Amino acid sequence: MMAAVAIPPFERFYGEHCDEVLGYLRRLLGQRAEDAWQETFLRALRAYERLEHGRHLRAWVFTIATRVALDDLARNGRRTVALDEAPELAGREAPRPAYEQLEPYTELLPPTERAAVVLHYGYDLPYADIGAALGSSEEAARAAASSGVRRLRRNLERHP
Repeated sequence: MMAAVAIPPFERFYGEHCDEVLGYLRRLLGQRAEDAWQETFLRALRAYERLEHGRHLRAWVFTIATRVALDDLARNGRRTVALDEAPELAGREAPRPAYEQLEPYTELLPPTERAAVVLHYGYDLPYADIGAALGSSEEAARAAASSGVRRLRRNLERHP
């Protein structure tokens, strides 16, 4: 049996993950990301004292963020995000992280496929964690990512 991993103070957890979660939500929601980001960390704060161990905290907060984003998309309708909506990304010439490189390609994917592709290929989360984030199984997360990649390939073939 694995030993329990200590849970860091919430402030440290927040400091380690806040920027990455905001970037992820910006890619999914555009200008509505900041409200979703606040909701994500409010939910995390409320649940934090009930955590039993500190393993997989990154995946846990991405699960919360994904659910908040999917709720927002369901409420407000799907909307694509333009690159210039995230001011810190506009005009950058330095090499971008994988999740930023995926942005122009994934913006037209359905929300579940987009989340699965970005979480797996952009943030390197395992399918089990993605499944938890999407409220589905590991197999469903793998299928969503696979379907998203196939759709991306078809789009790239049509519009090189």
